[in-house]
Amino acid sequence: QVQLVESGGGLVQPGGSLRLSCVASGIRGFDINVMGWHRQAPGQQRESVASITARGNRNYRDSVRGRFTISRNTVRNTVYLQMNSLRPEDTAVYYCYVDQKNGRNWGQGTQVTVSS
Repeated sequence: QVQLVESGGGLVQPGGSLRLSCVASGIRGFDINVMGWHRQAPGQQRESVASITARGNRNYRDSVRGRFTISRNTVRNTVYLQMNSLRPEDTAVYYCYVDQKNGRNWGQGTQVTVSS
């Protein structure tokens, strides 16, 4: 079965950087259409952060554009989220996902906390 494992979360001061990684196993790389990240802050709905298609097309939510960069290693079935200039409002649990013909699979989430 498809499994997604995230890593790279943690505590960082405002203005700092983190790089999240997500490795997908149990799926063939050419079956992956889209990989991406959502996040969910306490008491709030889960929201889309960034996504990247098999062709490399990227999408970002407005509040992270210019600060976050999504990338993908198709050989390793891995998606990355480079987060720079972090703000307290970026604090959330970050979930990666993959879209393939059978639907969407989610990772377990990794906590990102931005605080001084």
